[in-house]
Amino acid sequence: MTQSQPNGPQLARLAALLADETRASFCLALLDGRAWTAGELARLAGVAASTASEHLSRLVAGGLLAEERQGRHRYVRLAGPQVAQLIEDLSGHAAPPPAPRTLRAAGAGEAMARARTCYDHLAGRLGTAITDAMLERGLLEGTTGFALTEAGVDWFGRLGVDLASAPRGRRPMARSCLDWTERRPHLAGVAGAALCRHALDAGWCVRIGTQRALRVSEEGRRALSGLLGVRTADL
Repeated sequence: MTQSQPNGPQLARLAALLADETRASFCLALLDGRAWTAGELARLAGVAASTASEHLSRLVAGGLLAEERQGRHRYVRLAGPQVAQLIEDLSGHAAPPPAPRTLRAAGAGEAMARARTCYDHLAGRLGTAITDAMLERGLLEGTTGFALTEAGVDWFGRLGVDLASAPRGRRPMARSCLDWTERRPHLAGVAGAALCRHALDAGWCVRIGTQRALRVSEEGRRALSGLLGVRTADL
């Protein structure tokens, strides 16, 4: 039996879940791919714990978040890659944020623009620089969206990354994702997630604080320069 197409009220209910600044900020924070407690998200948004709990319950009931409990703590995360893609795509179409008012905010914004995670793949100038390099070297084909070439599969294999055994489900092997700071695509999908996981595990990138921003290590600069010819100035 085929699933019927969502109707107007269903789409309106989904849109209403994100038509609130607090709930939207929760979803953006969870794009780091990790699980957060309700208290952490409440502090992030500057709302009371009871208010955060109410918003999170609505997001869970609407299928955008998944939750689990460990003792007294309630953890939530995005319900899956499809939800992350929805949030990131909407971010790419949103108006640019206003100019930061403090040096601290400006520094945080620049760090996010330079290198960050987009759920489970690399984004910002780092993500687009890597994607551009993979396209130039024939590891990716980008005529109609992104597709990993045979040379690309071999390249991952030389890194020690077996894409055949990577968790996939219904995700494509490679997918373009609109980068909301660069306004052009970076690599997502199974291959994008595998590359991000390898970069973190190998110490090429290090998370900065509790946000999605990343710092490229000296080892990472050498590796990306040697493997892809990515200029350190882009990192």
